[in-house]
Amino acid sequence: MFDLVIRNGLLVDPETGLEQIGDVAVRDGVIHHVGAVSGIAKREIDATELVVAPGFIDLHAHGQCIASDRMQAFDGVTTSLELEVGILPVSDWYARQQERGRVLNYGASVAWAFARISAMIGRPVEPSLSFMGKCYDDPRWSENTASVAELRTILSLVEQGLEEGGLGIGIPHAYVPGGGAKELVELCSLAKRHEAPTYTHIAYSSNIDPRSSIEAYTRLIGYAGATGAHMHICHFNSTSLLDIRRAAELVSTAQKQGLNITVEAYPYGTGSTVIGSPLFGEVAFRERTGSAYTSIQKVDDGHRFKSRQEILDVQRERPDTLVLWHFLDVQSDSSAQDLLDVSVLYPGGVIASDAMPWTLPDGSVYEGKSWPLPQEAVSHPRSSGTFSRFLREYLRERHKVSLCEAMRRCSLGPARILETVCPQMARKGRLQEGCDADIVVFDLRTITDRADFAAMNRPSEGVHHLLVNGQSVISEGELNRDAFPGQPVRNHVGVL
Repeated sequence: MFDLVIRNGLLVDPETGLEQIGDVAVRDGVIHHVGAVSGIAKREIDATELVVAPGFIDLHAHGQCIASDRMQAFDGVTTSLELEVGILPVSDWYARQQERGRVLNYGASVAWAFARISAMIGRPVEPSLSFMGKCYDDPRWSENTASVAELRTILSLVEQGLEEGGLGIGIPHAYVPGGGAKELVELCSLAKRHEAPTYTHIAYSSNIDPRSSIEAYTRLIGYAGATGAHMHICHFNSTSLLDIRRAAELVSTAQKQGLNITVEAYPYGTGSTVIGSPLFGEVAFRERTGSAYTSIQKVDDGHRFKSRQEILDVQRERPDTLVLWHFLDVQSDSSAQDLLDVSVLYPGGVIASDAMPWTLPDGSVYEGKSWPLPQEAVSHPRSSGTFSRFLREYLRERHKVSLCEAMRRCSLGPARILETVCPQMARKGRLQEGCDADIVVFDLRTITDRADFAAMNRPSEGVHHLLVNGQSVISEGELNRDAFPGQPVRNHVGVL
């Protein structure tokens, strides 16, 4: 007797290359059999003409709450991780998630930036993304070089986070220009000792020297070579700007030399972050990025900035204000689409959303349980539709990847990035016997993103069923509002 049998679906396992019609049997949250299943089950799903694949693993999701989980579930995601920025204190954050309950599997890296905030301005750390944005009111943690004593404290806090279960070290270097080479070498060396990846937002996003994106990638490659650390590059698209082709050449050369560097990207020409980012206040922002001030748009009310002074005013008043940055016009410029393709289709790369929290008109983050989300809750459309957009555009419409390769980019690839620090990930991202029953069942003919910049909170369509640890989160295209089966994903040395 199985708990569930999924019958007659197109089974896809990106690790073994399986792509055939068959059944999947689930018992006690684990995939028990893949192929022809003759046994009976408490429940059956008819997956005729549907794809049955391992659930998608998002390495870069800042929402980290029930509301964000539910939106990402319709995007096929079964594991949602906060790795670029990270969290501190780590143990407190994991305890809070377990207490509240989560729809998707969850996890986080250790927040280097938060350790700096604690060590350099003495502010009590809060385990949330908005905390970093609020701390730009005292930018010493971001702009100053750490003293010897401060660096000792920073490294101690980061190592403690790894020991509490952090999935590596989040290094949002662009937000911390004061972090110099000596500090980064120590940080990467610490990561290597723990065989934990670093997740890096490169130091600079600019088309011109000095402090160009190319300089930043060269530094990152140097850190990988000097320390042996696994350097994972976050949002390869939005930080490379117009120099993505040269950046891709540099990374490819480094990989061929044996350096452990991985990349992720999302299929949009628009980014999102806090207005407090030092990049937006630069005197030469337009020259360095090729973007006008009007390319920066507030998430909460849609306002587009007209001048540097206007940006500086908001940075001073509300540095944690979420904004969109339209850095590539992929709708009307074919050359912009070509640039985006270089990052999204980078050989061996993976898809990650950089999903942002859902924000209300007053600027607060929505963390309630209402479904659908409140009409006034807004975010970047990637928070709703990254994976479904990738499948619609790059697989179904443009035929840029095969089905198996698409699943590798969405599930197996992200799992493999984490396996050295988290062996339990060897049971995810795969449709195989003995693996966790994190499974997405979707219609390749109809799967699509529905969110856009005019209506950001429309969930994606095409996911008929979603299982997390064998429990049904979506059934026949409808959300199970009582389902909270998400489990923690942690560093194997962490407290379980």
